[in-house]
Amino acid sequence: MNGAGGDDAADKDCAARGGRAAGDDGRAVDKDGEGAADDADDDAAARKEGKSREAERPADADDVYLLSSTSQAYAWLMKLLCDAGDAVLAPKPGYPLIESIARLECVEARFYQLRFDGSWFIDIPQIERMLAEDTDRRIRAIVVINPNNPTGSYIKPGEREALVALCIRYGIAIIADEVFFDYPLEPFDGNRRLSGERRVLTFALDGFSKTLAAPHAKVGWIRVSGPADDVREARRRLDVIADDFLPMSELVAREIPTMLREAPRQLDAVGTRIRANLATLHRMLDGDGLGVVDVLRAEGGWNVLLRFPGVIDENDLVLSMIDDACTSGQPGYFFDMASNGYLAISLLPEARRFERNVATVLDAVRQRLDIA
Repeated sequence: MNGAGGDDAADKDCAARGGRAAGDDGRAVDKDGEGAADDADDDAAARKEGKSREAERPADADDVYLLSSTSQAYAWLMKLLCDAGDAVLAPKPGYPLIESIARLECVEARFYQLRFDGSWFIDIPQIERMLAEDTDRRIRAIVVINPNNPTGSYIKPGEREALVALCIRYGIAIIADEVFFDYPLEPFDGNRRLSGERRVLTFALDGFSKTLAAPHAKVGWIRVSGPADDVREARRRLDVIADDFLPMSELVAREIPTMLREAPRQLDAVGTRIRANLATLHRMLDGDGLGVVDVLRAEGGWNVLLRFPGVIDENDLVLSMIDDACTSGQPGYFFDMASNGYLAISLLPEARRFERNVATVLDAVRQRLDIA
């Protein structure tokens, strides 16, 4: 087995495929001794009341693993869940990092589509087909970015329920990357984290580099949740990985309380700026006489996707912005957009700089269309 220990495949299936083992009394039990049936009843009651038990339950310290980044977290989880040649499902459009890390771990990344019809949604039937056609059972996990980068789309309540049901049916885990979760732009009712999901083995990722909007703050974490026996087995194996890699320096760990104290202020400051810049973006696009650039609805995060006429080459547009204004964006093909004509831009710059950036994009589009 690749990664965390030398147990046989049956043991790995219990931990990595959501298999449910029994406690000493024949029931599946969690850490505080409550029965799984009791938890199920409580969860059902909470759903009737429109509440989330996951959101209300604080994380147990034993279920949280500190490491240097969410990139490292992906690598650890692929070691934990996969053998060489196994696969994980990941979203497209999406950040190319997942495929690159999977390749380094000798794991295949297979892609499911996010589709747009005024807002983004997950193609659940496609995922169901991919799992049904995986007769060799090589798919070991599904990656969900909540909210996605670059689309800014949170997972909807109905999508969550469908994905959990599929993961239970096919015995696979969820890897939920939620580093942008605390930056809502245009959220919807029922928006919540996957962190703490108890019905299926779930690994939720987060980190200070996004929480503090500080790329140098390289502290990330994994929260493990799910059926109690699966969590215990996953933790046992993650302990081996953590002991082998020793990722967290005491010098860094000492600063974590300070970073935690700083997080609320920084989240508020960044959130205020990106929402103001989004309002500015809408105002500038609405006031643009040419009217051929629009922004796709982003529910969260700090990046947005602009759409412009597909006759303009994305590379040509970006290179002209660099040459003429020393300003850039990320072309849509970086994220495997389905067609030409997209540019990802950041909402993080200060207000005046952001206005100049948007004006640069509009001018570059006008020039590429040869409109004076």
